[in-house]
Amino acid sequence: MSAAAAVTDSTFKQEVLESELPVLVDFWAPWCGPCRMVAPVVDEIAEQYAGQVKVVKVNTDENPSVASQYGIRSIPTLMIFKGGQRVDMVVGAVPKSTLSNTLEKHL
Repeated sequence: MSAAAAVTDSTFKQEVLESELPVLVDFWAPWCGPCRMVAPVVDEIAEQYAGQVKVVKVNTDENPSVASQYGIRSIPTLMIFKGGQRVDMVVGAVPKSTLSNTLEKHL
């Protein structure tokens, strides 16, 4: 069971842009090897920052409009949203420390 909730084109605004908490969005696709590598890291972050950060995943194959709206060219792309705005992003399968450090700046 993934700790990160799935978000779609239709729920993105409500779940991410209108969230009270900062949101880490994992843009991924099932065929993407690096996405599978980073998935457990994203779930660990979700557990570690529970109550401080909301962590969600967007399948770019199934939700192309959100992906194109934010100019996702390569996946995995991890974006941090705060107050409805994109405040940071990390591209590629990064170590947990990189992701934590990026998140910490926005808490």
